[in-house]
Amino acid sequence: MILDKVFPPDPRVENEAIELIKNGHEVFLFCLTYEEEERKEIVNQIKVRRYKSNKFDYKMSALVYTVPVYTFIMKKKILNFLKENKIEAIHIHDIRIAEAAFKANKRIKLPVVLDLHDNMPEVMKFYPHLQKFPGKYIISPKSWKKKEESFIKKADSVITVSQEFVDELIERTKIKAEKVTLVPNTIRKSFYNSFELNESLIHKYKNNFVILYLGDTHIRRGLLTAIRAINNIKNQIPNVKLVVVGKNTTDYLLKEEVNKLGLKEFVDLEGWKNVSLFPSYIEASDVCISPLHRNIQHDVAYANKLFQYMSLGKPLLVSNATAQKKLIEKYNTGLVHKEKDVEDFENKIIELYNKPSLRNQLGENGKNFVRNEFTWDKTSKELINLYANL
Repeated sequence: MILDKVFPPDPRVENEAIELIKNGHEVFLFCLTYEEEERKEIVNQIKVRRYKSNKFDYKMSALVYTVPVYTFIMKKKILNFLKENKIEAIHIHDIRIAEAAFKANKRIKLPVVLDLHDNMPEVMKFYPHLQKFPGKYIISPKSWKKKEESFIKKADSVITVSQEFVDELIERTKIKAEKVTLVPNTIRKSFYNSFELNESLIHKYKNNFVILYLGDTHIRRGLLTAIRAINNIKNQIPNVKLVVVGKNTTDYLLKEEVNKLGLKEFVDLEGWKNVSLFPSYIEASDVCISPLHRNIQHDVAYANKLFQYMSLGKPLLVSNATAQKKLIEKYNTGLVHKEKDVEDFENKIIELYNKPSLRNQLGENGKNFVRNEFTWDKTSKELINLYANL
C-alpha cells in the first residue's frame, strides 16, 4: 500500500490492510514521516515503512501535476520500497502520489489497484490556497482531473467508496463496470465493542446538550453553518454545546466566527484527538452532525463518521448532499437539513431536542443498520475477492 501521509490515523487504510492480512496476505505500507527518522515497525500486523519527508516535499505535493518535483522525489522512495520488500501488488491510496507509484512500477510491471477515497480534483476546488494568488494560477483542478482519468485507465482495478461514486466514474471515464469495486467506508466491530470509555469526557459534558462533529474540519464540511446556528439555538437550549473534534488549515476561520459571535461558552473546538477517544465523544453526545456543503465530491461519497455515529446509537443531522441524504433517509437514522441553511439546521436541532423519543428511535435504527447490515466484515468481501482474482 502506498500512502502519501503519516500513519495513523487513516481508518480506511488500516481497515483494508487488516482485512487483507486476515485473509492470508502480507501487507507492507509505504507512508511518510515528518518528525522522526525513517524506520520500520509493525502496527496491527501491518508492516509499516516510514519514509522521511519535509516541508518542501509537502508544499511541492500541491504542485505535483504542475511541476513534477514531488513525483521525482517520491518515485525513488517508492522504488526502494517495492524492491526491498519484494512487493507483488501495488495498492495506491488516492491520486497525489499515484504518478510516482506508476513511474516506479514502469519496469517492474506489478498489478496496480487504485483506491479513490475522494474525488480529489473536485475537493481541491474548495482549498483556500486555490482561491487566491498564487495557488489560483499555478494549481489546476482540471489538470488533476485529467491525471485522475489517466490513472483510472492505467490501473488494473479501481476501488471507490459509494455506489454514486462508482456510477459517476463509469459515466465519466467510460471504463468497464467490472473494473470498479465498491468498498464503502464502514467500521470495524472493535470500534463499538472494544473501546475504553473515557469517564472524564462523559463527566465534562454530562450537563450539556451536545451536538458533535468528528473529522476533517475544512470549511466545505459545513461547520460555519453549525456555529452560526448555535447563536440562535443557545436561546432555546441554554445548555447546548457544539463539540468539534478534528482539524484543518482553515480552522482559523471557525475560531474567528466563534469569537465574532461571542460563542466561546457554547462551542468547543477540541482540535485533533486520538481516534481511541472518538467512541467516548460520541457517547457524550446527543446529536451527531455532518453538515457538508454540496459539490460533486460530497454528493457521491459519505464519510466514515456517519457509521461511527450510528454504531453507538446516536441520531444524525446531515445536509442534503446526495449520498448521505439517501443513506440517512433510506434507513431513517436522522434528519436532513438544506446545505448552508442556518435556519433549517437550527429548526432540525430544536426538533430533535424537543423529541427525545425521536432521537432514541433514530439512534436505534442507525445502530441496528450498522451492526447488522453494514459491518466491515460484510462490505470488505469485495476487496478480498478483488485480490483473490487479481
